[in-house]
Amino acid sequence: MRAPIEWLRELAEVDPRAKGADVAASLVRVGLEEEDIFGGEITGPLVVGKVLERTPEEQKNGKTINWCRVDVGDSNGTGEPQGIVCGAHNFDVGDLVAVILPGGVLPGNFEISARKTYGHVSAGMICSAMELGPGEDHDGIIVLTEYFADRPEALTGLTPGDDLIPVLALDAETVEVNVTPDRGYCFSMRGIAREYALSQGTPFVDPADLTVAEATGAGYEVRLADDAPVDGVPGCDRYVARIVRGIDATASSPEWMQRRLTEVGMRPISLAVDVTNYVMMLLGQPLHAFDLDTLSGAIEVRRARAGETLKTLDDVERTLDPTDLLITDGGTTPLAIAGVMGGETSEVTESTVDVLVEAAHFDPVSVARSARRHRLATEASKRFERGVDPAVTAAAAQLAVDLLVEHGGGTADPTATDVGAPAAPSSITLDPQLPTQYIGLDYPRDEVVASLTAIGCAVSDEGESLLVTPPTRRPDSVDGPDSVEEVARVRGYDQIPSVVPRASAGRGLTHEQRARRVVARTLAATGLVEVLSYPFTSSQRHDDLGHAADDARRESVRLANPLQDEAPLMRTSILDTLLDTLRRNVSRGQRDVGLYEIGLVTAGGVTPLPLPPGGVRPDAETLARITGGVPAQPRHVAIAAAGAALPAGPHGAARAVDPTDVVGWTRALGAAIGVELGVEAAQRTPFHPGRCVAVTLPGGAVVGHAGELHPKVCSRPELPERTVAAELDLDAIVAASGEPVRPAQLSTQPVANTDVALVVDEGVPAAAVAAALGSGAGRTRESITLFDVYRGARVGEGRKSLAYRLTFRAGRTLKTDEVSGLRDRAVAAATSATGAQQR
Repeated sequence: MRAPIEWLRELAEVDPRAKGADVAASLVRVGLEEEDIFGGEITGPLVVGKVLERTPEEQKNGKTINWCRVDVGDSNGTGEPQGIVCGAHNFDVGDLVAVILPGGVLPGNFEISARKTYGHVSAGMICSAMELGPGEDHDGIIVLTEYFADRPEALTGLTPGDDLIPVLALDAETVEVNVTPDRGYCFSMRGIAREYALSQGTPFVDPADLTVAEATGAGYEVRLADDAPVDGVPGCDRYVARIVRGIDATASSPEWMQRRLTEVGMRPISLAVDVTNYVMMLLGQPLHAFDLDTLSGAIEVRRARAGETLKTLDDVERTLDPTDLLITDGGTTPLAIAGVMGGETSEVTESTVDVLVEAAHFDPVSVARSARRHRLATEASKRFERGVDPAVTAAAAQLAVDLLVEHGGGTADPTATDVGAPAAPSSITLDPQLPTQYIGLDYPRDEVVASLTAIGCAVSDEGESLLVTPPTRRPDSVDGPDSVEEVARVRGYDQIPSVVPRASAGRGLTHEQRARRVVARTLAATGLVEVLSYPFTSSQRHDDLGHAADDARRESVRLANPLQDEAPLMRTSILDTLLDTLRRNVSRGQRDVGLYEIGLVTAGGVTPLPLPPGGVRPDAETLARITGGVPAQPRHVAIAAAGAALPAGPHGAARAVDPTDVVGWTRALGAAIGVELGVEAAQRTPFHPGRCVAVTLPGGAVVGHAGELHPKVCSRPELPERTVAAELDLDAIVAASGEPVRPAQLSTQPVANTDVALVVDEGVPAAAVAAALGSGAGRTRESITLFDVYRGARVGEGRKSLAYRLTFRAGRTLKTDEVSGLRDRAVAAATSATGAQQR
């Protein structure tokens, strides 16, 4: 919200010497964070100029420019008329205009200098409203007599050469503050001025404190017919309608109103629109003006019906939802989405004569849902969804009527409509010691009462406690802690000391946190780079990865309001999104890429969940249903790599990454946290059926898969050929690593090595043979290593030879016959388990 300081001076006592930074600091003191300070960007000389000569000159390009001689008094140092080229044509000889001379600077740090153009040396510029900043009119320059038509006294005494910066209020500053969701009343000059006065302890002039004309009879018929309130709260609990007849809709808004709207960041449009916007910015109450002649029946506020549509003022045909609150004509034709945006059918145009002014109080939840559903964040919805003061509704309508009558020449109907009764604020029982207990400073009882009274609360003494009734503009104040916050900010947040909490002993990372960090460091140490991708995907990605129609990974959660329509699903596998990251890096010139990601996946769909009302804590049963209905979100780790695993160098040519690399990385991360992961042949999309392994825990449970991606999978998202990948259930692996890892005892005894070659069927995994050898080798076996695989005529068709090195170590030096005996028992175990035959 932008607050022009000159406007602020009308509502609160502001020190004449105060600058924008001073006002911003005062507002920060009571909790309104400064965003920016505008104004004061123009530096002179910007002076009054009187046009002495205007000579039109047609150019070769067909454009006509004016060569002007302008009297700027002594401001140019010579007193001689200034020669200026001007492309505008809305002025004539004798007019007073705004002239900026060489050396002046316009907004955007645009410095003016004398330069040759169109065959003349133009020493300055005759300015338009847009060039000076206070307006958007770029069609013509500012003619001061027209610009100040409604304030002719501003020109009194002005002569050529006089400084125009203070006359045009170009030295005025505007403070922009960030309004938090609980301070919606500060989306108005009324709210900001009240807060500034509070910070200074000075009086506040309430612009809503005006006389509302007493109606002589019932006005335009209005029906509140919300038959489906959200959480039992009516969508509209007060509706004021006033009628002004015979206005001149083509009349311009007064210059002061246009200037103020521009200063707060709004664009002047027309009299009716400017009046409603001005009142909204002043009082915080959004208004809407209807062309009365377009209405055929009573106004009815109701929920939308299935299939209804409305073409809103932004020229978009919108399909309405049954929970949208509408303003309708006779209950049949939608006129507006209540609190969000009006429709085209009842828009005020240049032919409008009679206007119906709407000022209403709408439910914040209903407005917020409609604004988000239709993606319409308007100035009205921004205020309604944060809470508008229902007590200011009639005053806002009255002020709009008065302005339309004064500047549009209309006549207000003596009748008026005011239906509905907003609920009164609930009282809070407050312990006066609560601020002291919460803040840590001493807040005497008298100060607590005075502070709450200063913000508009009604406070009564209830013995040991206080009964506090918040003002109607503060729907956010509902309990004791809310009152404590008000007491603290009235004294000033800067008075609260900063105390760094002392960390207690005996706390640290959990086992799961430590294990995840070890895994991340281990993968990074292998040369992989950690990335983080958005967890959103699409059903097309499931098709690209080759998942079958009944694959459980297709059962994903669909987002109601996705960031991208192309990715509305939560990922069920990290590879859904990690492969996109790999492709993006390769497409940008990274030929050798190895990535890993640790993140959550969403397993399974969502069961229907209850939607409890906002603002209150759900009961235990509802919480249990919500918690139970949320799908599991296990933490996975995934790897994807392409290109060279070992770059070319003095050692020789580069070596391309292959499935053995990704299997090695998966086993390394398990070993780092004390889990010996096994592998066995498997088939699973999106991997190549002959180059895929299942990764298992020591007990045999499968926790993931690794291998080379299928060629078709690589071609669809344009991944490099022979891309390798892996994905593991990290939660399951960490859960298996509960026991602390004990380092192996170092031995001074020599090792005894013996080699054995076994012939097995092609389908027998090498890991199964190694496991069988290990089971038969006994406790003295230290390691079993596969060092050669042979296929050929010597072993026969469909057979392979696996050569293993068995390493034994004991507490003493082993003899040759002992080692041979251990080897024979290991071979016998392998023969029994896998049918292996020793070569």
